Amino acid sequence: MFLELTKDKALPDRDIEIEVSQFHFVNNREVKNNYPNGAEKIFLGLGCFWGAERLFWQQSNVHVTSVGYGGGFTKNPTYQDLCSGQTGHAELVQIVFDKGEDAFKQILKVFWENHDPTQGMRQGNDIGTQYRSCIYVQNERFLKIAKSSLESYQEVLNRNNFGAEITTEICIDKDFFYAEDYHQQYLAKNPEGYCGIKGTGLEFEV
Repeated sequence: MFLELTKDKALPDRDIEIEVSQFHFVNNREVKNNYPNGAEKIFLGLGCFWGAERLFWQQSNVHVTSVGYGGGFTKNPTYQDLCSGQTGHAELVQIVFDKGEDAFKQILKVFWENHDPTQGMRQGNDIGTQYRSCIYVQNERFLKIAKSSLESYQEVLNRNNFGAEITTEICIDKDFFYAEDYHQQYLAKNPEGYCGIKGTGLEFEV
């Protein structure tokens, strides 16, 4: 799975960074600062980020979450930019979590089990590059673990005759741009809001 868009055809960069609330709407922790010593960070794309973020703020090993855009070209995009399909970005959840491989593997379990990673540039009825499946990590150690987890989950799909190949993009050191404040913790602010998250029904074995 590859983006057809190139940097020279993407929307131009914006100079102004989108501002978000200092504190998380659900757990009241600072979104950008004062993380625990040794905390790790990962960016995950698994469809519409409203429902995806809720999955992770509920996890005991997660310190704080936020949503934004990344994996593409345009600096400081708006949501309208993203929906044009001309930024190359995906909708991402930024997850700050407890240090260590065990916590990371638990996050990967939530990731694999709560979307269909074989759908390419879509999740269900949500269609476009912004809804693609992706894992963006911060170091080589987690890159190796993430790639190994893909292979493991592909084996699960194969054993259950799922009949499709995983299209999840896995790489290191992607930029992340915060989404507008109304997107942050959206389903806590709007409990009846849209959530398109749906997995394959197959378990990822940690």
